[in-house]
Amino acid sequence: MLLGLDIGTTGARALATDEAGTVMASAYAEYPLLTPRPGWTEQNPEDWWEATKDVLRRIATEAGGDFAAVGLTGQMHGSVFLNQAGDVIRPALLWNDQRTGVQCEQITERVGAERLIAITGNPALTGFQAPKILWLRDVEPVQYRHVRRVLLPKDYVRLRLTGETATDVADASGTLLLDLKARAWSGEILDALGIPAEWLPSISESATITGGLRPSVAAELGLPAGLPVAAGAGGSAAAAIAAGIVRRGLISSSIGTSGVLFAHREGSEPDPSGRLQAFCSAVPGRYHLMAATLSAGGSLRWWRNLLGGAMDYEELAAIAETVPVGAEGLFFLPYLSGERTPHLNPEARGAFIGLRAHHARAHLTRALMEGVVFSLRDGLDAMRDLGVDVQRVRATGGGARSRAWRQMQADIFNLPVESMAADEGPVLGAALLAGVATGVYRDVQQACDRTVRIGEVIEPDRDRAAKYGQLLHKFRALHAATRASPEMRVPSLTTGSVDD
Repeated sequence: MLLGLDIGTTGARALATDEAGTVMASAYAEYPLLTPRPGWTEQNPEDWWEATKDVLRRIATEAGGDFAAVGLTGQMHGSVFLNQAGDVIRPALLWNDQRTGVQCEQITERVGAERLIAITGNPALTGFQAPKILWLRDVEPVQYRHVRRVLLPKDYVRLRLTGETATDVADASGTLLLDLKARAWSGEILDALGIPAEWLPSISESATITGGLRPSVAAELGLPAGLPVAAGAGGSAAAAIAAGIVRRGLISSSIGTSGVLFAHREGSEPDPSGRLQAFCSAVPGRYHLMAATLSAGGSLRWWRNLLGGAMDYEELAAIAETVPVGAEGLFFLPYLSGERTPHLNPEARGAFIGLRAHHARAHLTRALMEGVVFSLRDGLDAMRDLGVDVQRVRATGGGARSRAWRQMQADIFNLPVESMAADEGPVLGAALLAGVATGVYRDVQQACDRTVRIGEVIEPDRDRAAKYGQLLHKFRALHAATRASPEMRVPSLTTGSVDD
């Protein structure tokens, strides 16, 4: 059997699977999300570790049998700062943290906007790791003086499991410190930013063994000492493996806390405008493009919590279906955590626009769900502008469990949308990469061919697709209008001054 471990934003998940992709056991443990200030998101890495031990112990007990290897995945971009002893210096800064706008400007100025994209495949974005390192230097210099290692979330857990400091090329792509074409740390970027190379872990391809379980940890978890641990991949890249996104013409649309469109790419050519993220793929020698909405399922969770949690997600989707396309003139901008693709605007704000007295809870729910998919459509069109061949979409993530949301995607994208027969997401992708690393599968393609199974296929409805095409223009006009509005700007969290 193969093990997968996912250090997600809301909790850790582990599963055991056989070679055919059948899940033999699964476990999940939540941990808190810290928001000490508006726009800031943090977590305590020790919470990840305690949850990791919990889920792996439960898997070991429930599944039994022999395990070939474990693969790692998790939330991307986060920064775990360690001192010389390997202790955590402060809570980790997460992927959706927006405090680093000033540092992004500094990076762009020092490296040059075009040069930065040419090397890393991406512009300086607030969620990436490099600006977080500079933020610590600028704002918390005492803690910064103690830094001797910086790790991504899943790689901190790897360190605790194996004692090794390592990462994979796919997750490293989201640090803004990787040379995309060379698939190695960029000396030019590190020198320009004054970041010591020795702070960073070694880099491997995703389907590579990076160490084994330490005996003391193995005994505590009930797993064999030395159990191989594969490099794995960041959450989006691992989810793409689980969905079989390893060839042209097929993209995935994942609605979890964030929303991500993912397209396989043979070459490393980035989007010169920086609208799309270009990363190394978990497939050796390959690449991928991503479009990201920071608050997709997170918007629906916010709305559910605002309603007092009285309705679950299925009930919310059901009432949304009682309202016609367009929610009778109501729109929602899903930028509760800023906006990334394709407008690159960390100061964007969420909003319901067009409210009238007759609008009820069902209207607001439908408008919210439609707004999330409209924002993803922006990313889809940006991919098409780069010549990406898109014929079908595979829906993954928590949002894929909602047939209403899958139908909205089919209609707004105007493309067939496939669901997965068993959508296990990134944690299964991590397990499959572990299988490739240990020879259970010949390569990633074979792993996908043996395990990926398609469920329902939803075709776009011609009339609804036409209506959504008209509404999309209005949605984009509203985003542009609110971006330009002085009322939508907020005081800077760094300086306390008002942005002008």
